This record gives sequence, structure tokens and C-alpha cells, in this order.
Amino acid sequence: MTTNGPKTTSNSLFTQYFSTLKEPRRTTKGNFQYPLEEILFLTISSIISGWHEDWDDIIYFGENNLEWLRKFYPYKNGIPSHDVLNRLYNRLDTKEFNQCFMKWVSSIATKTEGRVIPIDGKTVRGNASNLNSSKLHIVSAFCTKNALCLGQVKVGSKSNEITAIPELLDLVAVKGCIMTIDAMGCQRAVAEKIIDKKADYILMVKENQSELKEQIEKVFRIQKPEKTNIQEDLGHGRIEKRTCEAITKLDFLDTKENWTGLRSVIKITSERTIKKTDAYSSETRYYISSLLGDAALMNNSIRSHWAIENNLHWSLDVTMKEDGQLNYVANAAENMNMMKKMALGMIVNEKA
Repeated sequence: MTTNGPKTTSNSLFTQYFSTLKEPRRTTKGNFQYPLEEILFLTISSIISGWHEDWDDIIYFGENNLEWLRKFYPYKNGIPSHDVLNRLYNRLDTKEFNQCFMKWVSSIATKTEGRVIPIDGKTVRGNASNLNSSKLHIVSAFCTKNALCLGQVKVGSKSNEITAIPELLDLVAVKGCIMTIDAMGCQRAVAEKIIDKKADYILMVKENQSELKEQIEKVFRIQKPEKTNIQEDLGHGRIEKRTCEAITKLDFLDTKENWTGLRSVIKITSERTIKKTDAYSSETRYYISSLLGDAALMNNSIRSHWAIENNLHWSLDVTMKEDGQLNYVANAAENMNMMKKMALGMIVNEKA
């Protein structure tokens, strides 16, 4: 067995960006049979090589690739046991780990200004904490162009995303970016925070903001859109048409003063026809935005939002098999979630 980890997986990663991570294990002499950087390097290499379903997978990978691992670190005492891995990742401070993770992301990400950054939450359904009815829900910011998770915040449940989003915005660099958030994040405090961070927003409006939604529907009934952009996709056995209509003259929007930076309302009409059966479906969605008048930019940005589902969450579920793993509890579940996001970023960066 040999590792096929990318070249970016090197000892400099943990030496440079994770050097401030506090050692959570206690010992009177301050020495460890298995140093922290060796365990981190073993784990990331194992994940990239596809061995990450449980601690035993990581140990199996390490024992079969010990000669390769020793090109980077001594591993004088070989590969740590199941209990050593479990204790370490449970004791590692998740906030400190996240800060180190974001420093690493900043080092490999190309310029993010002007990019679309979706924010969305995901419940890690397979972690062992779920057996005790305590679900791990993580809100992430994802740069679609770089295909990198920029940072994350753990919350108690999906309903807590409202308070987590402003906290996450304080952690990541978003100046000049376009932030896209689904209806859960369509909150006045979120819009204000994004503008304070010198970014723009596109926020989906649904029934949780029923008055605002009714106002936007009224505006589109009595006014003609000033800007329109139509995009079509003829692949995958279907015909898809996305029509973006934008209105920037908001005289008839009674609640516009409640939303900091609001400059336009958006209507997206998505139409789909299955070629084989001619089955037709249509959906209409509404958004508010601080952008002004560029319907093509709005259309592309809203479509890009789904990259966080398709490229990040799907990869974690399918490629990394996160929802099928019942071996990580407490801090270990969140720390391993970050390790997997790091591995995905390395793989994408290697292909770039």
C-alpha cells in the first residue's frame, strides 16, 4: 500500500500554520511518544488517501505507509493507537484548531475579493454524538472560485444559524465579496453585518420574512424589471432556463428602510423540461440584494450559491463519507470535519 497524497501535504503545513495549536495532553516531562505534528500529518495523509472512516482506518494506513511517513517526521515510536488518536482529537480545542485552519486557507487561497461566498449549514448526521441525540451542526463559508472552505462555526441546531452567521462573518475576510445566504440568513442583523464588513449580499426571501416577500411580489406586479438576464442549459437530458429580473427603483417597497444597504430586489424563475418525457416544471424565488442592476452578475451569483451544497457538503458526504461515520464524538467530530475540509482543499489546490 502506498499513499497518493498531493505534494501540498508536507511537514511545513503543520510546522508553519498549526505551530500555535496548544498541546492538550498532559505529562510531567512534557514529552510525548507521539508528537502532535506527527499525528496531524498522519491523519491528513490518511484522509487524502481515502482511509478515514474510523481511527482503525488511520492506524492501518499509517502502519502500511510508515516508511513514506518517515520522510517527513521521525515516527520513532511508530503509529499511535486507537485510544491515543481518540483522546487527542477529543481534547484539541476546536476554536484554536479553526483559527489555525483559517490561517492555512489564507495561505493557499487566491485573491477572494469580488468572489461569491455562500454561507450555509450542514448537520453531521453520522457522528457518534447523534446516538445521544446531540447533533453536530456546522455553518461554513465557502469560496466558490477557490473551492475552499474559509471558516466555520459550530451551532447547537439549524435554528441557531441566525446567530452563528454574524459570528462567522467576523472570522473570515469577505471585503469586496458577494455573500449569498438562504432564507434562514435573511435577517436584518446579517445584512447590516455584511455591509459593515464592506461586502455585498444576496439573501433569499421566503415565508420566514412573509411581509418582505409580499412586498417584493407587489413590486414585481406593479413595476417592470429594469434589468433581465436569461441563461439556458441544455445538458444532462433536460432543458433548463433561468430568468433573473431585477428592480432597483424601490419606491413601492414599504420595508426597504429596514434593510441596511438594500439596493435591489430580484426575481428568479427557473424552468425545467425533461427531454425524454417533455415533463415541465417551474419555480419562482425572490431575493434582496445590495448589488445594483447587473442582472447577469446576480443570476450567476445565485446559481453559484449551490456550490456549497454540490462541491463541499456533497463531497463531505459522498467522498469523505462523513454522514456514515459513527466513531467520532465530542470535539473529535468537529476537528475531523475540519481535517476533511482541509484535505478537500489540498486536493483541489493540487489540481489547480
